[in-house]
Amino acid sequence: MTIDQYINSSIGRKTVMAATGLFLCVFLIEHLYSNLLLLFTDGGVAFTEWSHTLVHSMLIRLIEIFLFLAIVLHVVQAIYITKQNRESRPVKYAVYKVDQTSSWFSRNMGITGSLIFFFIVVHMWQFFVPYRIMDTVGGEGQTNVAQTIKEAFHNPWFVLLYVGSSAFLAFHLNHGFQSAFTTFGMNAKKYKSLISLFGSFFAFVIIGLGFSIIPILFYFGIAGKTF
Repeated sequence: MTIDQYINSSIGRKTVMAATGLFLCVFLIEHLYSNLLLLFTDGGVAFTEWSHTLVHSMLIRLIEIFLFLAIVLHVVQAIYITKQNRESRPVKYAVYKVDQTSSWFSRNMGITGSLIFFFIVVHMWQFFVPYRIMDTVGGEGQTNVAQTIKEAFHNPWFVLLYVGSSAFLAFHLNHGFQSAFTTFGMNAKKYKSLISLFGSFFAFVIIGLGFSIIPILFYFGIAGKTF
């Protein structure tokens, strides 16, 4: 089997989706670290300086290219696999039996993934584009990036969208993280329970709670008092 045939096979597509998904998990950890800098009582200096460092790093620029490619590949493979699964789905009775033994989130990864992708677009339009492309944020005499985020987190609708998207992301990761390791063959009983436990902790506590708590603290005025 050639590389092209493997990539276009069912297992090949799942492998690509698993690999890009784990790469995106690494990005989420870095992004969460950046966001946690907003909680420092230094007037947003640590977050602003860290953002400035990332913007002017050639390595980060290269990683961003891989990041965007990973997002596109992950979405494309997810769409194809979902379509393929629907076309090969057995009769309704069998589907009903599957529904009894699986969660709604595991059966609807496409829906949660679409909602997360929508949030990514909104998030980039609100922060990435003004700061990185339009140069309307962060310049001399302009609102710095920390202040821009603080203003956004005082909007109840954006906070609700952010927290809701973080919750969907957590459920999406909870299933996807474990599925990725299964795709890579790590599905033995001695690994499965550990991966399941770590995956749930990573998804719900580190990512879900980690990202959700920041806008909540800003909205209620607990964070961001110094800028």
